[in-house]
Amino acid sequence: MTATDTQPHEQRERRRGRGGPLRDVVGLVLLPLPLLVAMGAMSFAGGGTRRWFGRGESQRADAQAAKDAAAAAFYELDTAHRDLRISIETITAVDPSPAARRAAEEYEGFGRRIDEVSQRYITAVDSHDLDRDDLDGAAVARARADLTRAKEELDRVRGELERFAQGLGPLLGTAETQLARLAPAVERARQALLGASNALDAVRAQGLRADDLATRLAALGPELTKLNQGAGQHGVPETIQRADDVLRRAEDVRAEAERLPGRAAEIDKRLVSLRTRAQAITTRAGKVDPVLSELRRRYSAACWQDLQQVPEQAAQSVRQAEVKLREAQQARDEQRWADATSLLATVRALLDGTDEAVSAASDRLQRLDAVSFDRQKEVERTRFAIRDAQRLAMSGRSTPDPRHAGPLDEAVARLDRAVAGLEGRHPDWWHFLTETEAVRETAARVVQEIRGSRGGAGAGGG
Repeated sequence: MTATDTQPHEQRERRRGRGGPLRDVVGLVLLPLPLLVAMGAMSFAGGGTRRWFGRGESQRADAQAAKDAAAAAFYELDTAHRDLRISIETITAVDPSPAARRAAEEYEGFGRRIDEVSQRYITAVDSHDLDRDDLDGAAVARARADLTRAKEELDRVRGELERFAQGLGPLLGTAETQLARLAPAVERARQALLGASNALDAVRAQGLRADDLATRLAALGPELTKLNQGAGQHGVPETIQRADDVLRRAEDVRAEAERLPGRAAEIDKRLVSLRTRAQAITTRAGKVDPVLSELRRRYSAACWQDLQQVPEQAAQSVRQAEVKLREAQQARDEQRWADATSLLATVRALLDGTDEAVSAASDRLQRLDAVSFDRQKEVERTRFAIRDAQRLAMSGRSTPDPRHAGPLDEAVARLDRAVAGLEGRHPDWWHFLTETEAVRETAARVVQEIRGSRGGAGAGGG
């Protein structure tokens, strides 16, 4: 409660010790409204209070009724003010927007106005003792007028206060929605932390340390402390955001902990598989030298000289792979899962490159044998690719697009040169094969460009 909230009550407390009319007013204010009204009625029905007799009985009754009505208005205004304070505190706890700040400032202004009309009401009550036997008619009339005026002021301010409270509807609705999210968000975060802790315990029971996950979970401890301290200390939006962040991070830890046994098993499997593969490549690499000998015996140097270093390079790559495998095994034993995974990826890349190099030698011999036995098959295959591209280039046109015709004409000439290059005693069959492959790639690129420019893969032949 603000200073302005407490001021009317402090004023009432100061007057409590004086006795007389003010004590009656405070006693009425502290009663529930139905009981207050009932007591007012009892004052005229012999309910234990003093009865009035004589000439001013009717005037006194009217003045007392005005006093009772003013007390009820005072009580209703105080209740409305308290209810509004709760609404304002709800809004300001959640909403830092300018609209919320303006609402809080207007509330403070209402507090000052309420203090003013409350003070005038208390002054009016203090100024008129309706129980005095010697009270004349003029004094009773003044009392009635002052108390009626005080009630009207109290009612007017209460009406303004209620209209202001109604205008807070959107702000209050948003704030209450945020508050409704607060408790479930904090509880979800706590449950997520518990789930992560349980998952970590289960992993450790299987002999897996999961030190990095334990470190990440421990880092959430201070965040949990702030959640437990509550939104009153850290603010509602900040607490909800913190709860969502804790939830996400704890869920990540839990998910990784649950995946950890499978991850360890997968690393073990890959270690065995890559060791087996390294051994197989070593065996295959030992057969490269005989293949190279055959290539040297039957074909010109241009057909095999780029393969000369394959055996040595293969042996070196396999040795490197074996070193990395040992490092990966050590990382796995130490449960450095990320390091183990990275090292295994390096091993795989080394073995992939070595496998390709070893395969290249035997593949080279097979292809050279095939083309030297029947070159025409390679020539026809290449000419078919060119003709297919030419038909597509002419589809729907009287003349081909120069962008397509030029590369295709060059491809024809390039093929002719490759065929002519086979004349002689020791033809470069490997050059011939690389040229025909390049010609087919050119034809395929032209086909792709034509189809792309025509907006579909179904246009033309081929």
